[in-house]
Amino acid sequence: MPEISFPRSVPTYCAASLTLSCPATVNGEPTLYSITAEALETHFGAMSTRKEDLVRAFTSHRQRIERIAEDLFELTQAREILLRSGHIRFAA
Repeated sequence: MPEISFPRSVPTYCAASLTLSCPATVNGEPTLYSITAEALETHFGAMSTRKEDLVRAFTSHRQRIERIAEDLFELTQAREILLRSGHIRFAA
């Protein structure tokens, strides 16, 4: 089971891919996890794809998002992950 942590940071917005990204550490190695604007709108109440709305939704639900990211890191053993709406829908 990998050791995963999520350093506190402000999410980085990418307008081209409509995602927010944050750092994570998996077994001591730095990596990133991202979440789509669609997932934030559909499951976490973001009002639009504007950066401010996405960051607000992310911040309000960060603990749950990081729990889902942790599960996906463990399941896939991927170096970087992108949380999509389907990942959220089927998360425990």
